[in-house]
Amino acid sequence: MGSWCFHMTLKYEMQLLDELPMIYSCCIFVYCMFECFKVKNSVNYHLLFTLILFSLIVTTVYLKVKEPIFHQVMYGMLVFTLVLRSIYIVTWVYPWLRGLGYTSLGIFLLGFLLWNIDNIFCDSLRNFRKKVPPIIGVTTQFHAWWHILTGLGSYLHILFSLYTRTLYLRYRPKVKFLFGIWPVILFEPLRKH
Repeated sequence: MGSWCFHMTLKYEMQLLDELPMIYSCCIFVYCMFECFKVKNSVNYHLLFTLILFSLIVTTVYLKVKEPIFHQVMYGMLVFTLVLRSIYIVTWVYPWLRGLGYTSLGIFLLGFLLWNIDNIFCDSLRNFRKKVPPIIGVTTQFHAWWHILTGLGSYLHILFSLYTRTLYLRYRPKVKFLFGIWPVILFEPLRKH
């Protein structure tokens, strides 16, 4: 909703509704990925406090310093942390999850690449779109592809996180595909010791 409000108005206040939830949700991802190997009903208060403090500091600074680069660097730090943790998991803990882990990362990074191409070559892309048929022009809306691909990459990363956590808890998760294309996680009964 925040992203929709920002793209409809292009106002700074709506930009905050778009960008600050990216920080908050990424902090939740970081917490989940670092806590996926903990026992049930335990809370890592140190990590929780650190991530809440990080979110508050980013919010406060971003309200004062209205510079999108600051947000991008802070968000990039969180994503980098997630990438490192995910690589650790697929390298040393659950190597059979490489496909899901690297697919989510690859799709997200492709969206990030297209978004940067759109930012850097915005004027050239606009001129190009004026000269080509509308169907080709639509497919070169790389900012839109950023939203689609990062949404899909984030969804797949949530599946990766769920799979990792439920596997650790011995729920025997399985990836199934709705309609043959959309991945979901299903759980089998708990294993008896």
